[in-house]
Amino acid sequence: MSGNAVFRPTNTTVLTVRAIDAPVVVTSDALDDRLSEVYRRVGLRPGLLERLAGIRERRWWSDGVGYADGAAMAGSKAVADAGVDPARIGLMVNTSVSRAHLEPSTAVGVHHAIGLPSSCQNFDITNACLGFVNGMQLASAMIDTGQIDYALVVNGEDARTIHEQTIARLNRSGTSAADVMSQFASLTLGSGAAAMVLGRADVHPEGHRVIGGVTRAATQHHGLCVGDVDEMHTDSKGLLDAGMELSEQLWADAAAEFDWTSGMDCYVMHQVSQVHTRAMCDRLGIDSSRVPLTFPTRGNIGPASVPTTLASSVEALEPGDRVLLMGIGSGLNASCLELRW
Repeated sequence: MSGNAVFRPTNTTVLTVRAIDAPVVVTSDALDDRLSEVYRRVGLRPGLLERLAGIRERRWWSDGVGYADGAAMAGSKAVADAGVDPARIGLMVNTSVSRAHLEPSTAVGVHHAIGLPSSCQNFDITNACLGFVNGMQLASAMIDTGQIDYALVVNGEDARTIHEQTIARLNRSGTSAADVMSQFASLTLGSGAAAMVLGRADVHPEGHRVIGGVTRAATQHHGLCVGDVDEMHTDSKGLLDAGMELSEQLWADAAAEFDWTSGMDCYVMHQVSQVHTRAMCDRLGIDSSRVPLTFPTRGNIGPASVPTTLASSVEALEPGDRVLLMGIGSGLNASCLELRW
């Protein structure tokens, strides 16, 4: 593996991570009911979403509340929990896949809503479902080099529009079973928000050290999952197979730098489905009892899934626990990042 793929910060720590649930629960049964006619017409059995993906429900934001509002709420709570003066935050990165428009950035609205100072750099980083982990890596680099003292990484996702558009499209005459399966992944998505504050480890010994990580790309597979706010087409099997191959290559290469194969205390995986989680545990030899799950009740919240799952696990973690964040995004890009709790 090239040295460029290895990431080892020396003075960065996680101070706090917070997640915000979107309030409207949407069950898989409810979505299946809305697709019952097309299922019958193309010969598919009801219960597809829960049976295949293991997702019982996902969430939507309330009317009048959007993904950027969620990101701002999560960011404000994370900053308050960290006890950091907002005036000292030097960087705010928004990592949302969701977008309302091409410009300006989503970050500017979140920056304004939180009330961050004009001295705080703010911009979007997008890299499919890997964006939040990439945001942590960038923030760590800027903290380590002394450019900033504190960074805030935020994410908000809204799946309601793509759900509604996908259901309407699939219910048109002429839909085939192949059409349903091509757009199946769209209905596994969920809405939610998360945020993390990072700071200098020499100032905050109580924090959770960012130990390091590795990245790897397989961009020849960039056409396996392509989507926008209204429509997404996914070769689910092709994406799973390519993702497993990429993850296995990353895992093997990382062994020269990190001893992750000896067993971590907690593996925080990107939450896709029960199929993905089982395959990852089997392929990498991971103890599934150390893998907390949020997809059954939250779905795939995109980049918010890793910090949301981490936030849900905080109470179970002990000081000194080794935590591995395992992100992957369509494209394909993968990254693992170790934290010492």
